[in-house]
Amino acid sequence: MTRQLFLALAVSLASLVLSLGPSPAFAQSAAVTGTVVDPQGAAVVRAIVRAIDASGKDVAITLTDANGRFTFASLACGNCKVEASRTGFTPASVAIGSGEIKIALGLAPLRDEIVVSPTLEPTPASQTGASVTVITAADIERRGTPLVADLLRTTPSATVVRTGMPGGVTSLFIRAGESDYVKVLLDGIPLNEPGGTFYFDRLSSDHLEQIEIVRGAHSALFGSDAMSGVIQLVSRRGAGTTSRPAATFDLAGGTYATVDTGGSISGRRSGWDYFGAIAHFSTDNRVENSDFDNTTFSANLGGALGAHLQLRVIGRVETGEAGSPGTTAFGPPDLDARSDRRDSTFGVRLDHTLTAFSQRMMFSIATSDQRFANQIADPPYVPEFGGRAGDFLNFDFPFASHNNVQRPRLSYQGDWHLGAIGGIRGIHLLTVIADADFERAELESLDPATLARTQLIEASRNNGGVAGQYEWSVGRAAITGGLRFDHNANFGSEISPRVLATAVVAGSTGRIGDTRVRFSAGKGVKEPTLLESFSPSPFFEGNPDLLPERSRSIDIGVEQHLADDRVRVDAVYFDTRNRNQIATVTTDPANFFARYANVGNTRARGLELTADAAPTSKLRLRGGYSFVASEILESDPIPGGTPPQFTPGRWAFRRPRHMGNVEGMWTNGRFSASLLGTFIGRRTDSDFGTFTPPILELPAYAIWRAGVRYALPRYVDLTLDIDNLTNTDYMEPLGYLTLERTVRVGARVRF
Repeated sequence: MTRQLFLALAVSLASLVLSLGPSPAFAQSAAVTGTVVDPQGAAVVRAIVRAIDASGKDVAITLTDANGRFTFASLACGNCKVEASRTGFTPASVAIGSGEIKIALGLAPLRDEIVVSPTLEPTPASQTGASVTVITAADIERRGTPLVADLLRTTPSATVVRTGMPGGVTSLFIRAGESDYVKVLLDGIPLNEPGGTFYFDRLSSDHLEQIEIVRGAHSALFGSDAMSGVIQLVSRRGAGTTSRPAATFDLAGGTYATVDTGGSISGRRSGWDYFGAIAHFSTDNRVENSDFDNTTFSANLGGALGAHLQLRVIGRVETGEAGSPGTTAFGPPDLDARSDRRDSTFGVRLDHTLTAFSQRMMFSIATSDQRFANQIADPPYVPEFGGRAGDFLNFDFPFASHNNVQRPRLSYQGDWHLGAIGGIRGIHLLTVIADADFERAELESLDPATLARTQLIEASRNNGGVAGQYEWSVGRAAITGGLRFDHNANFGSEISPRVLATAVVAGSTGRIGDTRVRFSAGKGVKEPTLLESFSPSPFFEGNPDLLPERSRSIDIGVEQHLADDRVRVDAVYFDTRNRNQIATVTTDPANFFARYANVGNTRARGLELTADAAPTSKLRLRGGYSFVASEILESDPIPGGTPPQFTPGRWAFRRPRHMGNVEGMWTNGRFSASLLGTFIGRRTDSDFGTFTPPILELPAYAIWRAGVRYALPRYVDLTLDIDNLTNTDYMEPLGYLTLERTVRVGARVRF
């Protein structure tokens, strides 16, 4: 059934693409070239450019390239005009003259952001065919949150779960997939540990220009780990039009002894741009031994080595320490459990660009060094919660470990802009990709008392992949097909396909704007983590024979513009299946021995609704609602009975069915204010046998945050941020206390 649906939709959308294309030109004539720019003179990428005759009929149609340029190889009408349009801009037209054409587009009330992640080519988000959410630099600045995880809470079908307060272990679930089903990249550099593990608890929002979240299975483009989504972090670059550098200094402080400070310097000189920055965030949080300290260093340098060759060097380091107080909603905190991490990312990229061909080569390395120590056994206690007492004492087990993971990588991408070929109208783009990953890890067990090494596991895998992608754009429609072959040292070979399609099916008619439909279908694959493959512990023994986890996803969306482009609404239906999910299987209940195995299958279907409105130039409104119907189809049968929260038919663990958000932003001259509400429905959780009767569910909750910005004359901005405005008492995972109302006041100075 799934294959027939894939085929039917792909054929239907391909037919739609053909029907929306223009008629061929009447006869040979001179070439017509030009440029489309925005009000600031910057190039408008992928604008639709039409040559229209005196009767209003389309003679030819094309798209602008990455430099905003377009070309009609031949036109056969003597009284034509050229019209350019793109979502997020007001259309404009000029008559064809004897020279180069320049068309300036005005800004529409709602913008359409340029993204790279869905196709690896700069493309307006609405034209990709994928379900994409963009968090812009303005969003990051306005929300004032120091951590990326908190920015991601407004993403459709995304659930962020943190064990308590900032610095606690933080997981992201997209469309009810597992927490290691999301590929995370920084400017194209994979940040996940081998097998998809990624720690959002230390990822700072500082020094980022944009965050792109692509939902669905996209292993056809990104290989292993892109099972339920891809997150691309775009680094900030140097800006300015003169050689004088620009500098900033930030300082904010507030509740729980919070300090948030940093500075940056950036600019352009002799064809090179540069950006360097440091940021530091620290807080004591709400309970003893829950303090969090994090420092971020970033650098981005690039420029021309020649007429066609560009070099870029990227670096980012996150280093920090946090306490681990445990389930403080049930009893006293663990007073000595601590963790510290150092995550480093470095990349060197060469871009070679010719007229119709470009290629990119990159070497990168992502390193994570993690230490955890709980050296003292705290006194046992009887858990208490909600007027009930636990059935047994909670004990503290001393434990210490040190893991170092490295992921060097070589990658290549070549793009051929083929134009119209073989008499098939439209624009054709062929992309080829080759990647080689070298995964290395040292996993150390340490003696809790002395921190001396008691065991060392050295693990390694060498993996490679090649992929091809073909994109055909014609008029207001595009279809993209891709296929990737991966060879993994653990599970062998895997092939992952993907198709994207989008088309404007109804053009603007007065106040009713364009109606765009899109379709995405693909498969995902994920290698086991190094722990799942190589762990020697009898409590979670590794299994070298694990199969890769697999997913397949389909989503269909409709985007509608209204009220002269002041309102945009979007609806997406998705269906996802995950197979061969890895979990521990109990092998000896008496001694708590277990081994990793492929035992789980789940499904999630749902609806994502979003709306964006700009009623006036001063007011912006956003909102979203997601319904995610997840279900466990198969799980590990545990001796003595599977816990009820993991039995087939139950919702996926800690993933709500209902979630949403609303946001309002008001700007009046130097003053701006925002209010953001996030709503999470009830979800399955567990006390893991602590109480009778057991707690198997957490209630719904709503969190509000407010922010105020005021720009003083010349160089100073003042800020006020209030999180958990209504002082809501809630927990994300059961047992972990969260922050009460917090207030931060700060200032930014620009030089």
